[in-house]
Amino acid sequence: MTIHSDSKGIKIENVGLRFGETEVLKGVNLNIEPGEFFAFLGPSGSGKSTLLRAIAGFGPNPSGRILIGDRDVTGLPPWQRNVGMVFQSYALWPHMTVRKNVAFGLEERKVPKKEVERRVEEALDLVGLSHLAERRPSELSGGQQQRIALARTVVVEPQVLLLDEPLSNLDANLRVQMRRDILQLQRKLGLTTIFVTHDQEEANTTSDRMAVLSDGVIQQIGRPMELYDNPKNRFVAGFLGSANIIDGEVRVDAKGPAFVSDKGLVLDFRPHAEGPGSLVFRPQNTFIRRSDSSTDNCLEFAGKVVYREFLGSLIRYGVEVAGHLLAVDEMHRIGLEHVGEGADVSLCVDLNQTVLVNA
Repeated sequence: MTIHSDSKGIKIENVGLRFGETEVLKGVNLNIEPGEFFAFLGPSGSGKSTLLRAIAGFGPNPSGRILIGDRDVTGLPPWQRNVGMVFQSYALWPHMTVRKNVAFGLEERKVPKKEVERRVEEALDLVGLSHLAERRPSELSGGQQQRIALARTVVVEPQVLLLDEPLSNLDANLRVQMRRDILQLQRKLGLTTIFVTHDQEEANTTSDRMAVLSDGVIQQIGRPMELYDNPKNRFVAGFLGSANIIDGEVRVDAKGPAFVSDKGLVLDFRPHAEGPGSLVFRPQNTFIRRSDSSTDNCLEFAGKVVYREFLGSLIRYGVEVAGHLLAVDEMHRIGLEHVGEGADVSLCVDLNQTVLVNA
């Protein structure tokens, strides 16, 4: 395999963009390292795809600067940026064979015929579809079409690979396999890659680092586990997985610090500066106390079970505590006695598993 990539890092400096009166990107700053698999994660309308398209050169020019390596590409058309983009729709030519689809970008670049043939074969071999080279896209499955779109992109040896929600059209099982295939391909090529998704599981399992976006602003940047364990604010805490979030404030008096929720729940809490914030803890770190449960370093709640859901590997309880509905995940085991709806329970959260974040 001789397909290679002269991967470059990406620097985004104070990038902003408006569509009419709507500000969709607001002073975005970001550095992506050469060869890094980076994810833009956020809900619909957060600006993640707009930021990706700004890097690619599609759409109106933003304010600020975008550099690929040391080269300022702001204002350049897409074909002068040496980036490869895989779209959500795959955008394959339906009247062309797989081979012709993969060759198209090279032929447009006037690459010599022998070189085109060699690189197309290598690209098809890389995605494991050499045996389907003479078929047309309509004769392929969704996963195979996605692989062809990837082959067509990497065959031109871009410095950056951009993936705009490439798995959203696939069924659940195929998405899992394809994200593994994409990551394996990226590792083989050492290609700087940006993956746009609204699916936190996809971002967690593929990215070296990610940026969580909301309302055109990067809320937090970091490794997936770092963001999950130490969210910067309420939005990140709630978007990255299931979370119990109690809004309130820390008050300090003669007895010491306490967290007071917006519904009047008062909790002894470890020292923290006074002021508003949100107490965050995950359902899997919230336990229904049983007779043999330890209470060391435990933040305790008294509540009532309002629902119980069997989710296969776990049981999820909804427990009302002083007006707050908390989720509790308990691993399902044969013979475990389940707690019924309406039961009064005592919950325990390890204080080491709680985080106080900005509102």
